[in-house]
Amino acid sequence: MTLGVVVRRGLVASAVAAALFLLATGVAGAQQATVDNEFTASSMKFLAAGIAMGLGALGPAIGIGFLGGKAMEALGRNPEAAGAIQTNMILAIAFAEAIGIYALVVAILIGFVF
Repeated sequence: MTLGVVVRRGLVASAVAAALFLLATGVAGAQQATVDNEFTASSMKFLAAGIAMGLGALGPAIGIGFLGGKAMEALGRNPEAAGAIQTNMILAIAFAEAIGIYALVVAILIGFVF
């Protein structure tokens, strides 16, 4: 499976998830809720936090998987360059993981602050 296929499938899955979320909350139909209580607002807040974390972790997970796979492929082709490959791989994984941590911070903010 190529990177383009994975990216397209991820975009389609994200679009479907967003459409289902909008339909479930009534935003897509532009409907106003007649009874809006504290329980509904709180539950939607935590649902939004879960979606933010789930979608925010999807990109780094795919990126780290490709990084690890390509690093193993590079080590198999050129074992003498193990030190340089491993250093660059760990640095790139740290940057990808930082994006996942940003998503976690946003999810915590949505869940407990707003």
